[in-house]
Amino acid sequence: MMSRTPRTSMLLIGLVLLFATQLRSESEQVCTSSSCSKDVDDLRYLYDKLTGAVQPDLLPFDEWNFTLPGRLPVYFPIEAETKNYVRRVQNVVFSPVRPTPFETTCRLAAVSDDALETVLDIDSSSVWNDDFLNFASGNRIRMGSNPLSHRYGGHQFGHWAGQLGDGRAVLLGEYQNRKGEHWELNLKGSGPTPYSRRGDGRAVLRSSIREFLASEAMYYLGIPTSRAASLVICDDEVIRAELDDSPPKLEKTATVIRLAESWFRIGSFQILAEQEEFALIRSLADFIIEHHFSAISQNSSDKYLAFFEKVVENVAEVTAKWMAVGFAHGVWNSDNTNILSITIDYGPYAFMDRYDPGFVPNTSDDEGRYSYENQPQVGLFNLNQLHAALASLISDVKKSQRILNNYFQIYERKYRYLMNQKLGFEGSDEKDEQLHEKLLEMMHAVGADFTMTFRELSEIALTDLAKENFPEDFWSLPKVVELGDWSEWLKSYIARLLRGGSYSDTARQKRMQEVNPRYVLRNYMAHRAITQANNGHYSEIDFLLSVLKKPFERQEAADARDYARRPPSWAAKLKVSCSS
Repeated sequence: MMSRTPRTSMLLIGLVLLFATQLRSESEQVCTSSSCSKDVDDLRYLYDKLTGAVQPDLLPFDEWNFTLPGRLPVYFPIEAETKNYVRRVQNVVFSPVRPTPFETTCRLAAVSDDALETVLDIDSSSVWNDDFLNFASGNRIRMGSNPLSHRYGGHQFGHWAGQLGDGRAVLLGEYQNRKGEHWELNLKGSGPTPYSRRGDGRAVLRSSIREFLASEAMYYLGIPTSRAASLVICDDEVIRAELDDSPPKLEKTATVIRLAESWFRIGSFQILAEQEEFALIRSLADFIIEHHFSAISQNSSDKYLAFFEKVVENVAEVTAKWMAVGFAHGVWNSDNTNILSITIDYGPYAFMDRYDPGFVPNTSDDEGRYSYENQPQVGLFNLNQLHAALASLISDVKKSQRILNNYFQIYERKYRYLMNQKLGFEGSDEKDEQLHEKLLEMMHAVGADFTMTFRELSEIALTDLAKENFPEDFWSLPKVVELGDWSEWLKSYIARLLRGGSYSDTARQKRMQEVNPRYVLRNYMAHRAITQANNGHYSEIDFLLSVLKKPFERQEAADARDYARRPPSWAAKLKVSCSS
C-alpha cells in the first residue's frame, strides 16, 4: 500500500474540509431527507478519521506491523554477539536472538479476540492463516521485528540465583496502538537463548494453555496482568517430568504471544547491581520513569525515591487483589515480579477451591514459601531486593526505608477495602476486619469453597439466609451456616450493613455480584482443556475463554458444564509444579 506524504495528506484534509463545509451549508438550505443527512454524516466521519478525531479501523494482519524503530533497542545497549549459545552476559540489557523454527506441524489453537483488537488493533478474523501462524509460532520473523532476549537475575525460593534472563522467550518488538499505548510482544516457547542455561527454550502444551487462559482470566477479573494474544500448538516434542517425582516423558510444545506494556522486572535491576553496572541501573530507572511513571518529574532530585515509593504501593495493591480472589501465584520470585506490578509468568498458580490460608499450589515448593497466606510477606521480600538494587540511586536511605516499612499498611488498607466490597459494605467501620476474619475462620473450619461462598452470599436474600432457605444449586455457603458461630456472625453482618446506610438488600446483592466472580479458572477446568488439546481438540480452550471473559455474570452454558458446581473429587488430586 502506497503511503501519502504529509503534504499530500494535508492537501486532502483541506479539500475534504472545504467540501464538507460547502455541503453542510447547502444541506442546511435544501436537504431534508434522511439519505442526504447520512451523506453529510459520512463525510464528517471521513474528515474526522483523516484528522485523527476518531480511531482508525482495525487492521487486517497482512497490513499490521511493529512500531519502528521501537524504544528499547534505541535506548539500551544491545550485546554485540549474535551467535546463539549459553554464556555469561555483561554490560547490556538485551541480547539479539532469533526464535528457533519448529520442525513439525504447528496449529493456531486459540486467540484472544479482545487482546488482538483492543491492544494490537488487529482484526481477529484476519489471523486464521499461515501468515499469522508462522508469526505466532516464531517460524518466520516479520519485517520490522528486532528479536531480543532480556538479561535479568533474581532470588528464587529466597536464594540469589545469579543470571537468569529470558531462557525461552524473545521480545519480538513493540507496537503503539491507536490509543497511544505502547505494548511489547513477547513470544514464549520460542527456543534457546543465551540465557537458557541447561534448558531447550521450549514450553510444553499444558503450561502454555494454562498461561494463555490465566492471562485473560485475570484481566477480566480486573487484576493487573500481562495479556495473551495467541496460542500455537506444535507436534515437536521435548522431554519433561511433569512433577518432581514423576518419570520424564515426551510432551508436545507450544508458543504464546504475551503482551505487556513492559517486561522489566525487579530482577532486571538486581543483575545490574550484582555486577556493579551502575550506569545501566540509572539508565534503566530513567527509562522506566519516563515511559511508565510519567507523573514523576524527571527534574526532581527525589525521582528515584518517588519511583520506588510507587512500586511499593503497586506491589501492595496487586497482592491484595490476588488475595481477594483466592489466587496463589505459586512461584513469586523476584525475577517474576514485574516492575509495573502486573501479574506475569503464570506457572504453578491456582485459584483456591477449599479455603485454606496455607494452600500451596506448587508441588516443587516443599517449604510452602509461596503459600496463599505468605504472598504479602513475599511481596515485601521482593521489594527489599529492589531497594538494595537501587541503593546507588537513592540518596535518602532513611526515607526509602520508611517507604518500605509502609508496605504492609498500604496492603492491609487495600485488602480491607476489597473484602468490604466482597461483603457488600459501604464505607468503612472499625469492626470490619473482625467480620472478615471470622467468616474466613468459619470457611476454613468446614472447608468451604473460597469463590462460591462469597458468590452464594451475593445470590441469596438475607431473609432467606436467616431462614436457611437455600436455592437448590447452593453447595458451599450452607456448610458455613451449619457452624454454631454462624448466627452471631449473621447478626453482626446485618448490623454492619445498617451502620453503613445500606437498607436495600437487592442493592447489596448487586454490589456483591459485581465483585465476586461466579467463575474462576480452576485447575480441573484447565486440565480438561489440556487433555482435549493433547488429542487435537481445542474447542474447550475457546469455551473456557468465553466463560472467563464474563466471570461475574451467570452463564447458562457454563452452568451446564457444572463450572459453578462443586469441583469433581479427582480435582483435589491434581498437582502442578514448576516444570513446563
